[in-house]
Order: sequence, then structure tokens, then C-alpha cells
Amino acid sequence: MRQQVHFVTLATPDLDAARRFYRDGLGWEPLMDVPDEIVFFQVAPGQVLGLFDAEKFDRDLGLPPGTSGLSGVTLSHNVDGPEEVGRTVDAMAAAGGTVLKSPRRGEFGGIFHAHVRDPNGVVWEVAHNPGWSVDASGRVVLG
Repeated sequence: MRQQVHFVTLATPDLDAARRFYRDGLGWEPLMDVPDEIVFFQVAPGQVLGLFDAEKFDRDLGLPPGTSGLSGVTLSHNVDGPEEVGRTVDAMAAAGGTVLKSPRRGEFGGIFHAHVRDPNGVVWEVAHNPGWSVDASGRVVLG
């Protein structure tokens, strides 16, 4: 198997709230939006974030209703500086997100970051990490 992830799909208890947060609040353009089922956003070359109605997510997996949920997962968005961390967190809060950790120097890894929970419980880390970059080929460079 090639070392790639093409889709990250999250069970979403309130698809309409997710749509409003990402599309209307943050200004993301859906790649595909199937009402009452799923909305896809292209988040990187060859990579899509899917927000799937939780009831249909469980059914798709063959699980009893109410089985799926998020636990121990964050999605991260890296930005160019500490000021941009603050601006991004403000935009997420204005779009209906809940700030869990306000922008500050991180305890680990020399980063400046914050955490915001979207209306469906997805936790986003917004971070500036001077040791993180993406080279011209798209490869992530750490350290």
C-alpha cells in the first residue's frame, strides 16, 4: 500500500451546522455537497475532508446507530505566524466554533497554537511552527 491518505471522513451529528461552519463561516468551497448525506472539501492536492451525516456513517460501516463519534483526534491547520493564529481562531469562533485553548505558546514542540472545536465536536489545532514547512515537491519537512 502506498503511504497516502486520500480521504479523511468524519461522522458529523449535525451536517447542516458543519456546512455552515466550513462553507459559510470559513469560506471553504465544497468539492461536492450531497444534502442530508455528506459534504466534501478538497484540503490538499489529492486529499479530501468529508463530513458525513453520523447516522448514515454508522449505516455505511454496518454499525448500530449512535456508535460512531470522535475521540482523540485533531485536525491541524498551520499558518505563517502567531498573528495569523489569532486571526484564524477569531474567524473560527465567529463561524460558530468554540475556543478550547486561546492562542499561546505551546507546551510541546516550540509552537504557538490554539484549539477550536467546530459545532460537531471536531477539534482543530491552529498553529505556527517555525520548524515545519512544505518543500517545492509538497513534502512536509519537520525540524
